[in-house]
Amino acid sequence: MISYKPFKKYVVCVGLAMAICTLSLPAFAQKTVTIREALDQALQNNLQVKQAMYQSSLSEQDVLQAKMDLFPSVSAGVQGAKNWGLSFDQTSAKLINTSITSVGGSISSNVVLFGGFQKVNQISINKYQLLSNQSNLDKIKNDLVLSVVTKYLEALSNKDVSVAAQQQVELSKAQLEAQQYNYDVGNKTLADLSQAKSQLATDELNLTTAQSAYDLSILDLKQLMEMDPSMDIVLEKPPLPNVTKLESSFIAGDVYQEAIKHYPDIKVAEYNTMVAKKNVDFSKGGYYPQLSVGAGYGTNYSSQAVDLITRMPLSFGKQLDQNKNTNIFAQLSIPIFDNYRRNIAVRKAKISYESALNDEQLAKNNLNKVINQAVLDLRTAEKRYYSTQENFKATSDAFEVLKQRYDVGLANAVELSTQQTAKNKAEFDFIQAKYDFIFKSKVIDFYLGKTITFNN
Repeated sequence: MISYKPFKKYVVCVGLAMAICTLSLPAFAQKTVTIREALDQALQNNLQVKQAMYQSSLSEQDVLQAKMDLFPSVSAGVQGAKNWGLSFDQTSAKLINTSITSVGGSISSNVVLFGGFQKVNQISINKYQLLSNQSNLDKIKNDLVLSVVTKYLEALSNKDVSVAAQQQVELSKAQLEAQQYNYDVGNKTLADLSQAKSQLATDELNLTTAQSAYDLSILDLKQLMEMDPSMDIVLEKPPLPNVTKLESSFIAGDVYQEAIKHYPDIKVAEYNTMVAKKNVDFSKGGYYPQLSVGAGYGTNYSSQAVDLITRMPLSFGKQLDQNKNTNIFAQLSIPIFDNYRRNIAVRKAKISYESALNDEQLAKNNLNKVINQAVLDLRTAEKRYYSTQENFKATSDAFEVLKQRYDVGLANAVELSTQQTAKNKAEFDFIQAKYDFIFKSKVIDFYLGKTITFNN
């Protein structure tokens, strides 16, 4: 009979070691990150999000500036001078060959009463540009959310694969110890022992590959969160939905009709089209005459000014009162010929509008294509989940049966190792298929405008 004492002893030791490691985990300075915290930190720190926010803030100021341009402009000025030698003093109206101190001040205002509605159209242009930039901010946030969720689930999947790979390594170590014992007492051949060593090496390679994939997904997640790569984090597994209750019978056309109502990429394209359309109206405004009116007030002082009767110098205050002048004006500017600039500007604006319409349709076509692909991917992920589930169950049962046959000498080590490898691969495939099915389901929720959660 084959003795299993070393195998049982090894299993007990492994169990104790795992228990001790579990109890000592709080001693490590690890930061636990939930998926909600990962999303919040990414949205708060991501540089692309910040850049889009700055652009949106600049657009708000452009709207304000366009509105303020409707009001009259007012400017004031004060000037002072000290002259020596021969000069003409306008205030005293005489030629003087001595030093003169002069001071003057003025204030003027100007407003465009009509300018081909260009200022009104500029307000509309800036408003639509603001809406476009705000939608672009939403687009960047949405893309970031999807990327974070993708990497988070990918990391969880790789972690589960690593755990499964570690369990297989521990099993292979126990089997190798049992084979070594039985080889030492003459119950097994060198071929059986070599096959056990080969199986352990294969499982250790699988573990290394799984751990490397997990580390890489964690690094990608940290980069999305703008987190220091050296920080040690552990992900908290959210309450994953019941896979058997996930909806997969979506109609691509219905999903598209719902997504097009709110999807930021479409909104950006639509607002850009509106901007281009208003630019056509703005350019056409250049054909119209421009009517503007204004008013001004000014006064000045000269140290050489005298009273015309008494010939006595005039005081500062009296000069400011006597020398004041007021004016009002109206100006009509009529465009006649400007080297065809206005015509070309209108033509270019029309071309830009046609281009914007084309971009809008292209965005809608791309969204339709992506949603159709997402619906197909979800159906494929569902089929893959159930097929890998059945395959894992079948290979696990086959491994248990073959192990029993091997224990009584009815199967060789090569057959056992081959079946164990098949079982390991089936388990890894099943874990990845489960997370892929969950993620593909959440992608559809994303296009439907639903908040990505894992509570149901």
